Amino acid sequence: MPPETENQIDHLLGQMTLDEKIGQLNQYFAWGKLDPELIRQGQAGSVINASGALSGQGFSGSGNAEISNRIQGMALETRLKIPLIFGRDVIHGYRTVFPIPLAQAASFDPGLAEQAASVAALEASADGIHWTFAPMLDIARDPRWGRVAEGNGEDPYLGEQMSAAVIRGFQGEMSAPDKLVACAKHYVGYGSAEGGRDYDAGEISEPTLRDVYLPPFKAAVDAGVGTLMSAFLDLNGIPASANRRLLTDVLRGEWGFDGFVVSDWDSVKELIQHGVAEDEAEASVMALRAGVEMDMVSGVYLKTLAASLQAGKISLEEIDEAARRILRIKHRAGLFERPLTDTNRAATDILKPESRVLARKFARDCMVLLKNEGNLLPLNGFRKILVAGNFVHAREELYGSWSPDGNPADITPLDEALKQVAPKDVELRFAAAPDLALSRAHHVDAVVLVLGEHPLRSGENANVSDLGLPPGQAELVAAMSALGKPLVLVVFAGRPLAIPRQVAQANAVLYAWHPGLEGGAALGEILFGLESPSARLPISFPRATGQTPIYYNHKNSGRPVTPNGQFKSRYVDLPNSPLFPFGYGLTYTSFEYATLNVSDTVMRGSLEISAEVTNTGQRAGKELVQLYIRDLVGSLTRPIRELKGFQRVALQPGETRRVHFTLTEEQLAFTRADGARGIEPGAFHVWLAPNSASGLRGEFRL
Repeated sequence: MPPETENQIDHLLGQMTLDEKIGQLNQYFAWGKLDPELIRQGQAGSVINASGALSGQGFSGSGNAEISNRIQGMALETRLKIPLIFGRDVIHGYRTVFPIPLAQAASFDPGLAEQAASVAALEASADGIHWTFAPMLDIARDPRWGRVAEGNGEDPYLGEQMSAAVIRGFQGEMSAPDKLVACAKHYVGYGSAEGGRDYDAGEISEPTLRDVYLPPFKAAVDAGVGTLMSAFLDLNGIPASANRRLLTDVLRGEWGFDGFVVSDWDSVKELIQHGVAEDEAEASVMALRAGVEMDMVSGVYLKTLAASLQAGKISLEEIDEAARRILRIKHRAGLFERPLTDTNRAATDILKPESRVLARKFARDCMVLLKNEGNLLPLNGFRKILVAGNFVHAREELYGSWSPDGNPADITPLDEALKQVAPKDVELRFAAAPDLALSRAHHVDAVVLVLGEHPLRSGENANVSDLGLPPGQAELVAAMSALGKPLVLVVFAGRPLAIPRQVAQANAVLYAWHPGLEGGAALGEILFGLESPSARLPISFPRATGQTPIYYNHKNSGRPVTPNGQFKSRYVDLPNSPLFPFGYGLTYTSFEYATLNVSDTVMRGSLEISAEVTNTGQRAGKELVQLYIRDLVGSLTRPIRELKGFQRVALQPGETRRVHFTLTEEQLAFTRADGARGIEPGAFHVWLAPNSASGLRGEFRL
């Protein structure tokens, strides 16, 4: 922030009363019951979900930007005319709904994610929104957790890349009228909640916290993120919204973050339920002193901080610092210069044709081909095809969780979208009911089953104890398989599902996730070969729910699993390995890796790692080449593999290209036994691979 702006903030703080300062720390939720006087008295620094705040007060038919402007006008009537910042959950698109974040991570394409976030910012800002509660950066190793749909999967390196890209897309320089302030959430460790149960406690060792869970948040801070959100969970006995070490010592002290932290919904008040605060006043003091500048919706800062100051439980300097950070982001977002939204923008900036084109491309590039027996896909040479299952007529079900501003009228139902894309000589028949599907399957050449989770089965607090298909769907797959027709299984879901039997029963399996607004057309383009799948799994797929948590970058143990090893780390009823590993995915062609080269046997600063990749199939395709390492001996035990880079390479049939990576010493650093982050000399393995469980291996020493 330029010194002159900081001086302006200091000058403004010098004019503010205590009540006005505390007001900036309060995020107000007023769905259908707005109190204009609260705004006019400066008792709110932010309003969440403003679009419904004036319903029933003569504004129910107004546009969202007009509603925001009306409320902002009340703030501008205050003595100091400090603007509000309007926040909303714009998670994976606004009106143009893109694939869920977990699906976006499957693209391994940060550039696409940045473009999608930029479109979301364009549309949301046209509707009077300034601030999005995204991206979610929680590392998730347990797909029972419903919010796995909102994040980037299990790997910190992929999480870092997607984190920085999405923040660039949302924020840009932050001050532009078509951008949003981003919010990295949920800080930190939320994905470790016990049993995959949302809001539950987690236990994470310091090295794992530093090396796995914190890196995506550090990448967010380095990318200039304006805000962070503290998590709901109790981490190692300290609720996240009261954890001063993480919110202040690490976030501000080590990383230099100068924005502000907002609590999650009501989580300051929930410190009472956690059992660390006796009442609302104590909860408020704990959270503010820990580093939570803004209280989301509970109102306890507004009610108690003045009295706590008078009682000497908190200082005026602490309140001033919190208000200063909030005012800093409002300045950075251009709200003092441009508090109102141009109400003409919504007509031109929302649901633009080019935004839909991007949504379709992103949906295609997120779908993961898991099996393709006999090259059944693409569906060439079949004249009559039955499409059956509970997603046959899917419309808003394609959106996925956290798409509150998606409009079902914008989306073409799946059956209609497939008909529009299918070749003219292909007759598509549809059946949603199982009995009808089985009857019609006798009269077609091939069957496509479109099954999976309804969006309400994933997302916040949509946790499951069983990762199998929802009831009745496994039976339909089995019945269809028994008919002997070529069978394609398309799975729509917000998480990895444990479907080994269904994978065995189908000839081809395509994981479509919840693909968003253009998901139906994107699916058709993949099925009928207009485009080739190229996505990879950002999270391991278990064989059974009992394998969870499961992730590729685990430790070796003193008794690593080996074939027929009785006293090794194993299950007696299924293999240790996942059904599909992290980084896995097929295309409509095949690739071969050869002649791995490591530029030196000893790393001195950096090494060049390269290999030849050849398209050995009959059509063009894209291969995602992944770079992994293993530190063989460390002062603390090290993961068996760690992703350190990836590149997508497009090759024509028969084409060969040498793919190069630069590996640096910094990429080998980790949290050592002495607690410091750094490198240690020793032997390393390195792989260039198509996924985390295979590839060409080389060696070097540091």
